[in-house]
Amino acid sequence: MGIAGYTGILIMVAVAAAFGGVVVLLSRLIGKRQESREKLMPYECGIDPTGNARRRFSIKFYITAMLFIIFDIEAVFLYPWAVVYRSLKIFGFIEMVVFVGILLIGFLYVWKKGALEWGSKSI
Repeated sequence: MGIAGYTGILIMVAVAAAFGGVVVLLSRLIGKRQESREKLMPYECGIDPTGNARRRFSIKFYITAMLFIIFDIEAVFLYPWAVVYRSLKIFGFIEMVVFVGILLIGFLYVWKKGALEWGSKSI
């Protein structure tokens, strides 16, 4: 399958990009631009913002977010493995045991360090 097989896709991408560019350009040329205090104010779920946006947050929020992402990625790898488990036989099982074991060691390390504690105990 040469370049001719991709002609339709290339045309569709070109038309979509051209349409997007034309719409943005027209809105810029035709649309009204009236700046006001309310329009420039940040929107926070319908509630007027309070305080400073540059406030510092505890590192625990970031550590918890990173841990969530790591274990979420683990779940993403477990689903395809479960689908093809029977065709992988014992090799696939051992590989997944190693993978989950490494993650378990990391989880136990994080737990022992106290990264999951929200109390006054520091990391």
